[in-house]
Amino acid sequence: MPGLPPGAVHHGLQRGPRGRARHRGPLRELPPHPGAHVRLRPVRGVGVREFIVEADGGSRGNPGPAGYGCVVLDAATGETLVETYEYLGVVTNNVAEYRGLLAGLRAAHDLDPSARVHVRMDSKLVVEQMSGRWKIKHPDMKPLALAAGRVFPPGRVTYEWIPREQNKHADRLANEAMDSEGSASSVRQPSPAAEADAGAAAKAETDVPAAKAEADVRAAKAVAAPGWAPADMGAPATFVLLRHGETPLTPQKRFSGSGGTDPSLSEVGREQADRAATALARRGTIQHILTSPLTRTRQTAAAVADRLGLEVTVEDGLIETDFGAWEGLTFGEVRERYPDDLTAWLSDPEAQPTGGGESFAATATRIAATRDRLVAAYAGRTVLLVTHVTPIKTFVRLALGAPPESLFRMELSAASMSVVAYYADGNASVRLLNDTSHLRP
Repeated sequence: MPGLPPGAVHHGLQRGPRGRARHRGPLRELPPHPGAHVRLRPVRGVGVREFIVEADGGSRGNPGPAGYGCVVLDAATGETLVETYEYLGVVTNNVAEYRGLLAGLRAAHDLDPSARVHVRMDSKLVVEQMSGRWKIKHPDMKPLALAAGRVFPPGRVTYEWIPREQNKHADRLANEAMDSEGSASSVRQPSPAAEADAGAAAKAETDVPAAKAEADVRAAKAVAAPGWAPADMGAPATFVLLRHGETPLTPQKRFSGSGGTDPSLSEVGREQADRAATALARRGTIQHILTSPLTRTRQTAAAVADRLGLEVTVEDGLIETDFGAWEGLTFGEVRERYPDDLTAWLSDPEAQPTGGGESFAATATRIAATRDRLVAAYAGRTVLLVTHVTPIKTFVRLALGAPPESLFRMELSAASMSVVAYYADGNASVRLLNDTSHLRP
């Protein structure tokens, strides 16, 4: 019979006088044939796979330095399949709890999108809100709850409150995240059984360093996302990324990070800031302004704020990378003085500039934490972030799911604008890159 492997047994039929099929004899159940279906493995059971997610979040100060931890367990065996933790920067305890829940659900979904999940947390607030018994009123938690509710279809996830002493695994991971203060953003540790179920792609992922793995996981999700969101997703958090205007170092193409002289805007830079302010006022969409703490960004932000009548908030997470001993030098001067360090820096995102500067991997961890915190704080709002070359490129890189080397393949002019939108389900859309049309006479 076409389509069956050699040796497969099947019922034969013969035709009656009018062409109707009839059985040659009484039906009987055939034993499994050893040669049939040679590519199929034995079926262990027909039930849906079940996971337990235990999650916890904490904030030392509320708001204060915060982090979450979560673990995915096999409900049948109790085996630990995935562990995840992440430092979040300064957020509230409840936001950290929700971030832990969201990370745990996404980790379970990565293992098996068709599974059923039972969530256990010691946060009464999160359990009651996600169970639908309490209303969600706080604007910081609404988008996180919405995103958590969309990971699995309705009815697939149940929630249970447990005492803190029964949530020690996730609590330990959350404390590790807070202790790290951003030096390690995420750890995922699938067991051998989980790797076998997840396939070769998940197995390869376990060899990636923690900070890089987290960036790659976020990137992969962004790549898989469409360029738009469903109508019921709600308005995204939209970040208008404005690079500061020129300083005396900009046209000379000198390294100018957070560890240098902190130059002010030049006359050209001030004019560029004014032109950017005029363009943004004409659009009329900016609702909040945040800036890096460095002088050149604060001056650029002030020019826009004066035109729009808005206040400026200083956000330390938007600061430029620290280029160590390379501050104030040109690329050629660095290559002449520190050739080995420069070669390593160009090829390895973990490499630091000479003298203990900030690596691109560390910058990515910092920007990812800043992004997540701001997306939660400004859900549905349009926010102007006045910052620098490396942070803007990193925002774009993570949104696109591009590798670290893509930082060297983007060009950002002084006072240029880029735009990234972030949706409640965690997806991102790059809408604009290096727009300088507002600078033309």
